[in-house]
Amino acid sequence: MKKLWCYTREPIDNVYYDPRLAYSMHLMLEEDGTAVVLNHNSGILFAKATENEDGSLNPKSMKYPYIKPLANGGFEITAIRTLADGEPDEESTGRVLSFTTNDFVTYTEQGLREPTEEYKALTELWDSQKIVEESKDLRGLPEGAQLCNCIEIPDELAKRLRNKFITAHHVKTVFPEKVPAGTREEFCERKANKIFSDGTEAAAVVDWNLDGVDFSTPGEYRVEGTLHQDNFAFPVARNHADPCIGKWNNKYYFIATYDADHEHTMYIREADSIPELVNAKENLILDSTTYEGIGGLLWAPELHVIGGRLCIMHAATPGPFFEEASRVMILKDGGNPIVKEDWEAPRRIVRADGSDICEAGKEITLDMTHFSWEGSDYVIWSQRQFLPKDLGAWLYIAKLNPHEPWKLASDPVILTKPEYGWENNHTFVVEGPFALKRDCKLFVTYSAAAVDTSYVVGLLSVERGRDILNPKNWKKGNYPILTSRSVPGEYGTGHNAYVEDENGDIWNTYHARPGVDAPRCSGIRQVFFDIDGEPVLDMTEEMSLNQAISHVETTLQVKP
Repeated sequence: MKKLWCYTREPIDNVYYDPRLAYSMHLMLEEDGTAVVLNHNSGILFAKATENEDGSLNPKSMKYPYIKPLANGGFEITAIRTLADGEPDEESTGRVLSFTTNDFVTYTEQGLREPTEEYKALTELWDSQKIVEESKDLRGLPEGAQLCNCIEIPDELAKRLRNKFITAHHVKTVFPEKVPAGTREEFCERKANKIFSDGTEAAAVVDWNLDGVDFSTPGEYRVEGTLHQDNFAFPVARNHADPCIGKWNNKYYFIATYDADHEHTMYIREADSIPELVNAKENLILDSTTYEGIGGLLWAPELHVIGGRLCIMHAATPGPFFEEASRVMILKDGGNPIVKEDWEAPRRIVRADGSDICEAGKEITLDMTHFSWEGSDYVIWSQRQFLPKDLGAWLYIAKLNPHEPWKLASDPVILTKPEYGWENNHTFVVEGPFALKRDCKLFVTYSAAAVDTSYVVGLLSVERGRDILNPKNWKKGNYPILTSRSVPGEYGTGHNAYVEDENGDIWNTYHARPGVDAPRCSGIRQVFFDIDGEPVLDMTEEMSLNQAISHVETTLQVKP
């Protein structure tokens, strides 16, 4: 058995760790008297906001979480619900918030109920020094921890929590002792297998030294190689936010929001590989003076192939901020993506009947993304009502007509709102969605909170065969999967997009700040998948490839 502690944190300030983050349930394991911190010392369970009749949200947080094993298996978490920044919540007076979980990864909020006598007694424990006495010999307590309670859990569950909430690292390399091949190409297609500390695996290309091999002469050759890794030091592009890499006609293209001129221009880069994009030439393809109705705020361009045509989805306004709207540019037949004149003029994306998605001047749309799933085309975007009341930005989903990619093919449906503290921190915003297809599951990552150090990435998922226009079929993670605490030196991480390279590896393009007050900059990092098959966005190059075990040897058997 292992000990599992739950705790909240002391808020730092509105830059490094806000009350809406601190007042959530955090977890750590106790192993041999030492604290093993989970999830980068960030919250794992957050209280949901309550909703008003007009759709607006009342943000909530929680204090004093308490874990109790249930007789029939699983666990109950009880907590005092508070207002967003920790003040008393009148709606919750005399009651406690209840959750259930089987694994401390997925939770079901059960709502408010009367507190048990046991829980009432525990409030005195928290207000005294008793909890301090119980933990005084515990080494390595995380920064700001306010311990709440501790239970014993089976070793297997403790192992699962370790593997889920501590980013894995490369621990072993596997390659066959002998490999038969008739050609250099056939041999080089064989990949090594990287084993990670959580037990997951990933294929890896090997850079072989085959100087002494004669593929025209059958026989055995002892050969050596090194695991291949593309290196992307952060940042790869300064003043470039919301980055996206797309593929078209065997070339790669990089596009992003250009912050240096306050989003008045849009540039594209072209290269034969993803690493070559870093130093590729910038080519202007859109600005705020070429077309009537495109006056600026050229936001979040994304490259998508829709109906066999290369398209750029982006947002723009004719002038006023409150008229920002999603648009699509289509590459002309036979056109060159880096030539400005080869793109059709941007068209505003509308409903199936040609009417606007929302009323200009009162609502805006932005960050529209496209994907195909089970034979249909879809878009997800962020939409925000400012008048008559600011409701914050919500994510919507609809089908898209691939033959007229400026037209929806179904009515918009609300997919999710910024209901958790990490989503409504500094502002009520969910935006920047992007799809990632994996086996029988569709993932959508999205960004939340203000575009400052509080910017984070959340995760939605849905199983194949489910109606994705029904929001009840989607699973939403209770905690963000990428934050300012995930990778040292990267603040306000968010706005992801994904691309698969020629080796089958998936890369995440994102923006972050290399300092609290630094500009938004683009980064590129390989995507891995955890023990549940969910995307891992914080495995750095040092963690994904251990140089000490990157050397590979085998016997190459050249076939007759």
